[in-house]
Amino acid sequence: MDALTRSSSARGRNDAARGSVVLALLGLALPVVAYLAARRLQNVTIVQATGATCGSAVLGGESAARVGRLLGAIALCIGLSAGIALAVYAVLNVIG
Repeated sequence: MDALTRSSSARGRNDAARGSVVLALLGLALPVVAYLAARRLQNVTIVQATGATCGSAVLGGESAARVGRLLGAIALCIGLSAGIALAVYAVLNVIG
């Protein structure tokens, strides 16, 4: 057997995997940037920063690479926990 088969051929770049890692890293960086904005900028409150952190739930999710999937799952958890914290804050403000 002189020729390469489909399973033994050289693999090309996996752009989907690289893209998933980039999006997952952005999802992990978003809460940090939001918190720093709330600390440094007078016009940004911690509640607004927590709302922005929920965006990491959008960036995290299903991906093609293992690293991207792991980081995406972490970003998803951070975003969901920020959303829960924001909901609890809203309920406590309504109650009094």
